[in-house]
Amino acid sequence: MVKLTDVAKKAGCSVTTVSRVINNYGYLSEATKNKVHKAMAELNYQPNSVARSLQGKKTQLVGVIFPSITNPFFGELVEKIENELFKEGYKTILCNAANDKEKERTYLQMLMANQVDGIIAGAHNLGIDEYKKTGLPIVSFDRKLSDNIPIVSSDNFAGGSLATETLYKNGARHIYFIGNPVLDGHPTQKRLQGYQQKIQELGLTPHVHPTKFGESLELKEMAIKELLQFHHVDGIVASDDLTALTVWQVANQLNIKLPQDLKIIGFDGSQYIQNYAPFLSTIVQPTSAISELLVKLLQERIAHPNDKLKQITYQLPIKLLNRKSCQ
Repeated sequence: MVKLTDVAKKAGCSVTTVSRVINNYGYLSEATKNKVHKAMAELNYQPNSVARSLQGKKTQLVGVIFPSITNPFFGELVEKIENELFKEGYKTILCNAANDKEKERTYLQMLMANQVDGIIAGAHNLGIDEYKKTGLPIVSFDRKLSDNIPIVSSDNFAGGSLATETLYKNGARHIYFIGNPVLDGHPTQKRLQGYQQKIQELGLTPHVHPTKFGESLELKEMAIKELLQFHHVDGIVASDDLTALTVWQVANQLNIKLPQDLKIIGFDGSQYIQNYAPFLSTIVQPTSAISELLVKLLQERIAHPNDKLKQITYQLPIKLLNRKSCQ
């Protein structure tokens, strides 16, 4: 972690002067203030009164950064992570970063300033350089943050492939993928790659109909309606369960026979979706195993922050829940 002494050395002044600038105490010239603030910015130093008062003790706080927990999958996963952390004696600071890079960056700076013991990050924003500079133990869910941060993920590639193969075995020949194909590092990309490889193996033509993460429901419905009305589609691999449910609803509005004329498979398989959409076939991610591994890896990083990682990516198996929508 960057310390007060590092800032003082960078700014060419005493630790006392840096402390006075941070606490706005006493008279200081603008030139001195500017030097200190410049040094803090270059070192990505966050003032931290809590950590100073603890004198090196652990805070027993962990920051958890995820997209909106109104999504059933993320809500379920965050709940399991919080339960695992609580069992291990940690309290959770939950940060909802949605699809807002600046919001995530601000939360990350806040967590650093409060000297949390570690961070579990699972939002879908990319290109946040602060993750490379924090000095904190960090574990990622489903995306690459930097070369030295471990990643826990389900096997998204295998899931995309399995969904496509299942639709084919059940008679679909014009199989479309609905999701965002352009977010580099987003899990949807691997699901798409699994779909594309399986389509090639089956000798079919790949079709991708784009929707964006965070796109409004109205825009998604419009795009899906256009697809179903003007294209020959008999199978859909949806990048997530909420998109799959939207396809099901639009198809019903258009009086398309389900699943006779259109078969659908989603992705995620949260318990909420399994309970309240019992007709939906989906690729199930193992949320319990994911949460346990995220917390276990974070504890290891907290206990041994300087140890080299034996492994950087941990992939957990998926499974198919085959129901009415693709039979």
